[in-house]
Amino acid sequence: MKSEFFKYQAQTTAFASGFEVEKAEGSYIYGKDGRAYLDFVAGVSANTLGHSHPKVIQAIKEQADKYLHVMVYGEYAQEKPVAVCKLLAEATPAPLEVTYLVNSGAEAIDGALKLAKRYTGREEIIAFKDAYHGNTHGALSVAGNEAHKREFRPLLPMVNFIEFNNREDFAQITEKTACVIVETIQGAAGFIMPEGDYFQQLKKRCEEVGALLILDEIQPGFGRTGKLFAFEHYGIVPDILVMGKGMGGGVPVGAFMSSKEIMSSLSHSPKLGHITTFGGNALIAASSYATISEVLESNLMAEALEKEKLFRSLLVDPKIKNINGKGLMLAVDLGTPEYCLQVAARCMEKGLIVFWQLYKNNYMRITPPLTISPEEIEKGCRIIIDTLNEI
Repeated sequence: MKSEFFKYQAQTTAFASGFEVEKAEGSYIYGKDGRAYLDFVAGVSANTLGHSHPKVIQAIKEQADKYLHVMVYGEYAQEKPVAVCKLLAEATPAPLEVTYLVNSGAEAIDGALKLAKRYTGREEIIAFKDAYHGNTHGALSVAGNEAHKREFRPLLPMVNFIEFNNREDFAQITEKTACVIVETIQGAAGFIMPEGDYFQQLKKRCEEVGALLILDEIQPGFGRTGKLFAFEHYGIVPDILVMGKGMGGGVPVGAFMSSKEIMSSLSHSPKLGHITTFGGNALIAASSYATISEVLESNLMAEALEKEKLFRSLLVDPKIKNINGKGLMLAVDLGTPEYCLQVAARCMEKGLIVFWQLYKNNYMRITPPLTISPEEIEKGCRIIIDTLNEI
């Protein structure tokens, strides 16, 4: 299968591993080599409840027995998509109220940018250096790493960049600004956290000039930081909330959420302001509803902060420079990209899956399922420490 993978399936790097997957369950991925691999990546933060969680699988099976796709988004009232939107409204603070379901986080970013421009009637977008929001043309336009976007220009015009945690840059947010789009925790840059009351002051500046604040919670959302969404740690509410990844428990999904007043601007002048065929798909919504319900009804969010403490207590070694992030969204600084890649490869040989950050390859990603056990954390951390001692 590996040779056919490289022959027939489009590649995005020259060094894909081609690891052959047999099945996945809980915190483990099982290879066709007969080995079990402890998963500290969770599909890059997507498998919130681990692999093949019984409640998620049951929800998918029940919906598959009823129907799959019946109509483009927004025309028919379907039980599970409505239930997901209602659940999100009940679980988030006002004025967040209505949700537009789409197919991926990147599409949700594009939809959120369109919504902000349509509602404000403005054209300028403020984004952040070292930001990552996805790889569609719109999402790439607000990404803050030129090396990843240079070959795809021209992109969206009137996008200006400021530095994360630099309050002096607030002066660049003006009455011309439609929106400020920012990750609550900068992901590809190495899980960089906001400092102090940074977000409160950013929100205040947006309100002063009438710009909308878009928060990208595609990666930290759905309990990974100990709250349903990371912005809840910082005493603010965004005007538009973007989500994806862990929302579906392992299926492709995204959404953007806002007040009914703001969101309704997509329905007129022109009508059909955002169109998607498969957004709000009932099968995906069933999986999402099961995932979000389990996160809300269980102790997984509180446990995420306790598991963070366990990780930090175990990952102590002179070769570890520091650990960024919060909850089960951690980035371990190993100094250089070359060393990080060596460590990741050796961990895989030992039965542990870790990965690296997109922009800052010196950071090793640790984003396991929220359901990971303390014993599994200890096992994986022993492998990491042993590997650091070997290399």
